[in-house]
Amino acid sequence: MRVALFVTCINDMLHPRTGQAVVALLERLGVEVGFPAEQSCCGQPQFNTGYRQAAEPLVRRFDRAFKDYEYVVTPSGSCAAMVRDNYPRIAAKAAAEGRGRGLVDAAAVAVPKTYELTEFLVDVLKVEDVGAYFPHTVTYHPTCHGLRMLGLGDRPRRLLEHVEGLELRELPGAEECCGFGGTFAVKNPAVSVAMGADKVRHILSTGAEAVCTVDNSCLLHIGGTLSRRGAPVRPVHIAEILASTADTPGTARSEGSVR
Repeated sequence: MRVALFVTCINDMLHPRTGQAVVALLERLGVEVGFPAEQSCCGQPQFNTGYRQAAEPLVRRFDRAFKDYEYVVTPSGSCAAMVRDNYPRIAAKAAAEGRGRGLVDAAAVAVPKTYELTEFLVDVLKVEDVGAYFPHTVTYHPTCHGLRMLGLGDRPRRLLEHVEGLELRELPGAEECCGFGGTFAVKNPAVSVAMGADKVRHILSTGAEAVCTVDNSCLLHIGGTLSRRGAPVRPVHIAEILASTADTPGTARSEGSVR
């Protein structure tokens, strides 16, 4: 099986270790992973801010970049939801406005082969125990796009529950938004900060060493709030947990803290 990694802007610029973790994990499971250099932004910032037509070239670019791959896997529920839910809307609007069917065809190809990492593992590879080792207490925050647009359900939790050494702690108010919301945090900073404070209060109540999600964008917001409070809780992407083994630095059996 040959898949492409869609690393996304935020991971490429700020969290490259997440993309590396996805590659390490998938290759450990026998998957051949490619990385088309033509990939770029999915267009979510433009679309969510009301610039739908500015997102259209990025739909075409996505199609060109990934056309030769059977599957496209991304460590981002947010960006996966953009492709799966909004690309067809963008394409339909463009066609209705008389700009041809090119976008419709591009979206039709992109949508069925694009998967968020955890749903690819569970639904396509049919695996829940990926051979991971992470000897720490962890709480899981289900991000809005993964929860409401992709319908990830309990897939991430099922994967975490099979990680050796990991103790999963329930997060109160788990389904409440963390307050990031992309451009929402920029346009409504006071509300965003208040929501982030609520989320961090719930995280701290679990006593967990780490909080994980399927989106580093949400972890940026949560992690920033945790840092400002001086809280000793590490934000970590689920891919990095699932890629960890007993030989991974920071997770060796002889070590007892999250690094």
